[in-house]
Amino acid sequence: MKKGVANLDITMGSDEVISRIKQLQTGGGSINKKQVKQHDPELMRSALYYFPSWEHAVKNAGLL
Repeated sequence: MKKGVANLDITMGSDEVISRIKQLQTGGGSINKKQVKQHDPELMRSALYYFPSWEHAVKNAGLL
């Protein structure tokens, strides 16, 4: 388990994280780190559990 992130807080798998990021982008939503953290903290927590940074998660979604 990663330091500072309780496993109970992670409600989605890495594939779902990627899918949600893609849905945000295609639906016209912002993938800006600050916006996602504010509007979808669950997605941000899960992304940072599986990836070293938000930018890595977005890159894995093929959006960078």
